[in-house]
Amino acid sequence: MRPCQGRETGSIPVTRSLFSIKINFHKKMRRKFRFPKVDKRQNEKQFNANEKIRAEKVFLINEDGENVGVMETYKALQIAQEAGFDLVEVNPKAEIPVVKILDLGQFKYEQDKKRHKQKVLQKKVEIKNIKVSLRISGHDFDVRVEQAVKFLTKGNKVKIDLNLRGREKQHFDKAREVISDFLLRLKSNGDLSIEEEQVLTKQPGGYTMILANKAK
Repeated sequence: MRPCQGRETGSIPVTRSLFSIKINFHKKMRRKFRFPKVDKRQNEKQFNANEKIRAEKVFLINEDGENVGVMETYKALQIAQEAGFDLVEVNPKAEIPVVKILDLGQFKYEQDKKRHKQKVLQKKVEIKNIKVSLRISGHDFDVRVEQAVKFLTKGNKVKIDLNLRGREKQHFDKAREVISDFLLRLKSNGDLSIEEEQVLTKQPGGYTMILANKAK
């Protein structure tokens, strides 16, 4: 039997060949493609200083916080240099950019400090639950205190619950004493600044209190 004309024996069909090339091409593209890394500094506010200030005229505030007025940028820079400080553009979006004479290193430090404080404030605060009882042992009491210290140190709030069951409900004074001792132990920790966000409150089944750490 004669082989079909126009096709050599053992050759790969054209359609299959093109399909294989397409698959290999996409595999190579996936290997080569990388998502660009996000520079966290892009989200931070950048301030131009000294020779990096591009505006021809600026509104100058001196090192004492007094308004000097509008002048040419090179003159403002001369004044800053003569005073031994830097010239920093604090409001570039104003009609006439506002610049201030100050210590650039100190200024950056204060800005970093503000950013850190904002991040702390934006951090989600969780309320961690800690349960104690009238019959809690000394060891378990110490463990609960250590747990509370860890939670408070991480910026979380702590809710202390003491549930009373059956005849225990006759001993509210003892319950208050247990929680007061717990609070005293936390307040004696020098690394914490305890604030009672919810004072000791009597509930149908016992007592509860919410504490927060206000230490900076």
